[in-house]
Amino acid sequence: MANRQYGDSQPGTSLVAEPTPRRPRRWLGRALLTVVAGGAAAGAALTLLPQEVPQRARHRPPAPAPGPQARALTAVTTGVPAALPDLTELITRQESGVRARPADARAWAVLGAAYVARARRTADAADLPRAERALGTSLKVRGTKNAEALAGLTALANARRDFPTAKRYGEQALKLTPKRWSAYPPLIDAYNGLGDYTAARNTLDRLMALRTAPADRPAVMARASAVYRDRGWREDAAAQLADAAAAAGTPAEQAAYRAGVGQLAWERGELPEALRQFTEALRLDPAEATAGVGKARTLAAQGRTADALTAYRTALSKRPDAGATLELAELYESVNRTQDAETQYGLAGERAERSAADGVDEELVLGRLEADHGDPQEAVTRLRAEYGRQPGIEVADALGWALHRTGQDEEALTFATTATDKAKGGGVRSALHAFHRGMIEFELERYGSARRHLQDALLVNPAFSPLWAPEARAALTELGDAEDGSLPADAL
Repeated sequence: MANRQYGDSQPGTSLVAEPTPRRPRRWLGRALLTVVAGGAAAGAALTLLPQEVPQRARHRPPAPAPGPQARALTAVTTGVPAALPDLTELITRQESGVRARPADARAWAVLGAAYVARARRTADAADLPRAERALGTSLKVRGTKNAEALAGLTALANARRDFPTAKRYGEQALKLTPKRWSAYPPLIDAYNGLGDYTAARNTLDRLMALRTAPADRPAVMARASAVYRDRGWREDAAAQLADAAAAAGTPAEQAAYRAGVGQLAWERGELPEALRQFTEALRLDPAEATAGVGKARTLAAQGRTADALTAYRTALSKRPDAGATLELAELYESVNRTQDAETQYGLAGERAERSAADGVDEELVLGRLEADHGDPQEAVTRLRAEYGRQPGIEVADALGWALHRTGQDEEALTFATTATDKAKGGGVRSALHAFHRGMIEFELERYGSARRHLQDALLVNPAFSPLWAPEARAALTELGDAEDGSLPADAL
């Protein structure tokens, strides 16, 4: 594949470098000078060769493994996944610390970052206002040149899907610490959320040009994987994330990357591989709720509906996320359990509204909910405003579909094209995005292009949705086979 290089590596290749050669010891240089100087001294000098001297080092007991608080501290200050029990212990310690030392800016910054990390793990947005207060206190104590607080505020804004704010704080943090690798991934997330994919790729270039420690490289590979996925380089994305999972240092980090590998496999319709990865992620870290939702989604795609419903309920008991609740509702609807579906649709809306009250931007989830299961015109209003704030691919796709549901198909197609056309930023191959575009084109009687995109949706993932994959097949049946002879006018 003719992908261009990123730093010193190419897409699809591991970022785990060969071990750095050891720097020669200074005393060895002096010993060699003594060899040149004369015979008797030379014999003495040769006894100083490395295999003789470090006997004490070989008998030194290994350093004790880091405890839960130390593991969580390392994780939250670098942005890598942390185990939920470790986060809880760290938060307890930091809360005690800031009560005893209220002028400790770093303690406040670590506490704020830990709150953000816990909110991501549990979907409890109530932690986010706590994080905002802690990080704001850190800034007041130390001032605006506080890279740790700025990094925490960037993570907080990303968790709230407030990408303009994340960009502002992330650029300030990177300016203060351009050689700290952990300053780059949150800024890449912000650029992606704003639909600025060129800036995201350029920031990844800078990240991958840095020399990072072996323990940090899995997180860098995971970030590269996300950017490759958005460009449509699926094999490269999977290779980077698989390498990250293999090299990760803690079970929580391994589990998060395994869940990512599973998600990529799911998007490609590789259901046995997706299920294997999600199951392994849950074995490594039972609190990895994204793997639980992924497992449920995969079981539903395999037709194992009862198992899928159980898996959804288990995952939602750990992380009551509005988007996953919406998925469960659609699964119920697909098997004609209408009352259960309505209950879950209502619960999805309640969870989104509750999260929004704590500062999270839930307009994308609420827009999708209204477009398909509520008031499509309200969905258009919400998503049009959201697209004005942060015009990413996901929002473009959702707005296009909402416009289609209100009968505004000409305008809908412009947004559906943005979400699926590489030239407009939609490099990722998404079965759902292709389905939306195909159905819009079908309504506009652009049958050649509609057939192509509906077929593409089912080619990418034949079971991409329990509700919409059957709709795609029904539309293709109605379109029939392509006629022999010249291509339709819209096919190119």
